[in-house]
Amino acid sequence: MKYCSSCGNQVELKIPKNDTHLRYCCKSCEAIHYQNPNIVVGTIPVKDQTILLCRRAIHPRYGLWTLPAGFLENGETIEQGAFRETLEETNTKVKMKNLYAIYNIPQIGQVYILYLAEVMQNNFGPTSESLEVKFFKKEEILWEELAFPFVKNALDHYFNDLKNGKFSLKIEIIERPKSPRN
Repeated sequence: MKYCSSCGNQVELKIPKNDTHLRYCCKSCEAIHYQNPNIVVGTIPVKDQTILLCRRAIHPRYGLWTLPAGFLENGETIEQGAFRETLEETNTKVKMKNLYAIYNIPQIGQVYILYLAEVMQNNFGPTSESLEVKFFKKEEILWEELAFPFVKNALDHYFNDLKNGKFSLKIEIIERPKSPRN
């Protein structure tokens, strides 16, 4: 960030008085520009022990498989956002179930919040965000073609819970392995 979104003057990176983090601060109007994590919401859409996945038609990870998810919009609840993202990426409505997983990904400033959801009809299909939309049984999933680490984690949890018959809330931190220094 180079310029203040309030007055257009230059900003500098500093720790404001009574704060503990570096922030972009306007040299002129003294506005403090906070940069906080983005919330990503989505679903694990299921039907008859299968999961509806989307092959991405957008970057990043174009062409790889994912769960329907995207950024929460202002004015939405997390459940509304998860429903909307599922509709945008699968072209079908789902019956929202319980909150299922929260993945903290601090190195990219994102928090993923996923709901279980039931696919009620077979009217799903590709959209401008998905090249292909398809149901998968566990053994059919293209594990090496999953777009993001949270997708594998969520799928692993779901299929383990399916065996046990208990779907409890998962909260995890997903961190990139630190590269060794020479």
